[in-house]
Amino acid sequence: MDRVRRRRRAPLAGATALGLLAWLAWLPGAAHAVQAAGPSAGASAGSSGPGGALPAYRPADGAKPVRGTASTADAPLLEVGTHYEDTLAPGERVYRLGLDDASSVYVSAVLRPPAGAKVGYGDDLEVEVMTSGGRSCPYNPGRASFGYDAVPLGTAGHRRLEEDGECQAAGTYYAKVTRTAGKDSDRAAWPVELLVMREPAPAAGTAPTAAPSVWPSASPTLPGTDPVARTGGTGFNDARALGSGVWRDDLRPGQTRFYRVPLDWGQQLGIGAEIAKARMTKDYGSASNGLTVTLYSPYRALVESKDTSYDGKQAAVTLPKTAPVAYENRFSDATEVRPVRLAGWYYVAVTLGGKVGEFTEDATPVPLTLRLDVTGGPAKAPAYKESLTAAGFGVGQADRAAAKEGLTAPEAAAARDDASAMRVVAGAGFGTGTVLLLVLGGWILLARRGGART
Repeated sequence: MDRVRRRRRAPLAGATALGLLAWLAWLPGAAHAVQAAGPSAGASAGSSGPGGALPAYRPADGAKPVRGTASTADAPLLEVGTHYEDTLAPGERVYRLGLDDASSVYVSAVLRPPAGAKVGYGDDLEVEVMTSGGRSCPYNPGRASFGYDAVPLGTAGHRRLEEDGECQAAGTYYAKVTRTAGKDSDRAAWPVELLVMREPAPAAGTAPTAAPSVWPSASPTLPGTDPVARTGGTGFNDARALGSGVWRDDLRPGQTRFYRVPLDWGQQLGIGAEIAKARMTKDYGSASNGLTVTLYSPYRALVESKDTSYDGKQAAVTLPKTAPVAYENRFSDATEVRPVRLAGWYYVAVTLGGKVGEFTEDATPVPLTLRLDVTGGPAKAPAYKESLTAAGFGVGQADRAAAKEGLTAPEAAAARDDASAMRVVAGAGFGTGTVLLLVLGGWILLARRGGART
């Protein structure tokens, strides 16, 4: 009887070991599948086929619906770090903020009109941060204006942390978002994306308290290398990451492409955009704002915008080189210097005017060449009391890698998830291999004992 039991025990151990061997053999395939599911750096962000509808703005993943009020009474609370979705007709929406006394706070709004909606130069978007007594905090409101095109438009208001300044106490504040529209403009309610970002306070005595006296403001020297294809995103949430270089994309009339560039402390950004010759449907045509380039800060405030006319042949826009990213820029009186106050992602929006479609083939995109030049730094960062990265600012190794690989934020997040999954699979494979060796050893030992006692 004992001999029978020993004979049964050996095959059972062998079957267990063979099962573990099969599972271990599957692991490389599983790891490959996880890796293959990762994003492609050259994947199109919000692309559409020639002649089809323009791609819609991609809202933030997990954005919460909110309904602003017409006054401060019953205004809904906006929490830091959460994206919100509301709609905004011409007029005001008010939201409540609960602020501490140890941080600067930025409230941004991105208004998203439908493609082809009628807008005018008198139409704009404002964001204002106010005290509970209705007093506007300094340097508010943040304002941005439409041109002739209904494209995504962003701006931000803020509460600046400043010793002995206004709006410094902890308590209830309000953010008022206002849309102005002319009598001949589209007056329908449009989606608006809201985001509150909090910049922690620097350690006492470690940050400047006065504006920079001078800063290098020479015209940018833009690169002239061969372009690399990179498809821009539909907005801030899926903007394509880029670094220094020459980048190639396509634009259709009325379309805006978004890109993001990591700028560290002390770094400057030079931007140039060129639109090539288009396929004409008329002998002559002209759009006064045929090409527009806009730069936004990490908290979605307007830094600089410039446009030029386009007649279907060739046009180019070069933005002035930004001031070096510096904490003290927030104290500057220059409107183009003040927003360049934080290291982080800066956003570049390039628009081809809708009027261009009146004299070109709408189904055939117009080639865009984007030239970016990041210079200087990185300089020493201020000593913040809390993590700047956790607040959504700063530049880390992952940000530089995303710019090098040309990833959107969703693609970068997916890549991080894939890397984590690979580590789990690799760890599981290592652990299973160890167990398998033990099982095989036990099986061999049982087989030997069984053979010796037979």
